[in-house]
Amino acid sequence: MTAASTLSSTRRGPLIGLLAGHTVSLTGNMLTLVALPLYVLAETGSATATGIAGFFATLPVVIGGPLGGVLADRFGYRRSSVTADLVSAGTIGAVPVLDRTVGLPLWLLFALVFLSGLLDTPGQTARSALVPDVASAAGIPLERAVGWFEATERAARLIGALLAGLLVTALGALPVLAIDAGTFVISSALVAFLVPRQFDLDADPWREGNSDVPRGYWRQLAEGFRFAAREPLLRAVVLLVVVTNLFDAAKTTVILPVYAQRELTGALALGLLVAAMGAGALVGSIAFGAVGHRLPRRRTFVIAFALAGAPPFFAMAAGLPITALLVVAALSGFAAGAINPIISTIELERVPAGMRARVFGLIGAGCWAAMPLGALIAGIAVERLGMTTTLVTVGAAYLLVTLTPLLGGPWRQLDRA
Repeated sequence: MTAASTLSSTRRGPLIGLLAGHTVSLTGNMLTLVALPLYVLAETGSATATGIAGFFATLPVVIGGPLGGVLADRFGYRRSSVTADLVSAGTIGAVPVLDRTVGLPLWLLFALVFLSGLLDTPGQTARSALVPDVASAAGIPLERAVGWFEATERAARLIGALLAGLLVTALGALPVLAIDAGTFVISSALVAFLVPRQFDLDADPWREGNSDVPRGYWRQLAEGFRFAAREPLLRAVVLLVVVTNLFDAAKTTVILPVYAQRELTGALALGLLVAAMGAGALVGSIAFGAVGHRLPRRRTFVIAFALAGAPPFFAMAAGLPITALLVVAALSGFAAGAINPIISTIELERVPAGMRARVFGLIGAGCWAAMPLGALIAGIAVERLGMTTTLVTVGAAYLLVTLTPLLGGPWRQLDRA
């Protein structure tokens, strides 16, 4: 190995560590996404209880995103990522331990799920905020690093969903949650040992006594909120995604697990469906990275959203066989592969360095604000209205909402060169 290649490998070490840690952490999240609702459903037999579990799994995102974002900006993105994963390891790991020892009442399960998610979102935001710094250190163009970061998320969802379906079928939900706790420990170690402490120091805006940086916690949070509120396109994105995420939360936390349990083959079918969408999204994001800069952004955004959202609901309502559902899920995921890169590009174009975690956390909280409600409503709707009526209603509403960018207004900013 030459000196130049050794130097290149050393410079890319932090980027590799960040991508690896992010992949492992999100893989663990997928294990929980599949195992937790199936555990609650097996213990209670109630779609409503499953919806309540989904409520407590998504509510921390709304709270922890903006509040934790300020702390991530202040204490450093690397430290925040490591801390968040260690906390998640402890809370998720406590679920199987308590269940097998002193017992685990539902209220305690909900509390552990809530605590696990409280720092998980700031941890993900912190890793996202690190991307420009580690990319610069590695000599990698930001666009390429962002593409790799997005690909790791897609790959993690694919791998995690497949593993979850197979492991829950073979071992049961509780052992899978124990494995999930281990993934968080591995993720924290990868970032802690491969991303140097210097990245926290370099990102610290207070280290040189900058008088322009507000020092109060609430002042910093308000500064991020004011910035996000002044951006018309960011506001429009949040309003659209908050509604579509409500529908997505209903699907992932309640509708899919209950449908797979009652109409298909349980955990294996659920894992396959989530994995099919993840595989499609991975291919879609790679394809978009190759040709996306040549496509009309707003039209692509609308078409991708329309194809990604409603079709899976209509396919399940029609009672299609599992093979057809897998095809629909894969095509839906392929279309979804263009959505997050477009949104990430919008954010990177508008949010200045030093405010990333706060603003990203606020945007994420806004986008996730209705997800706890979506999980709760879905559980009640499935019990009261029936699965088919719920699927048709949500699918139709999803389709209508995704067409709103065609109305113009701030969405016209998507079309700029």
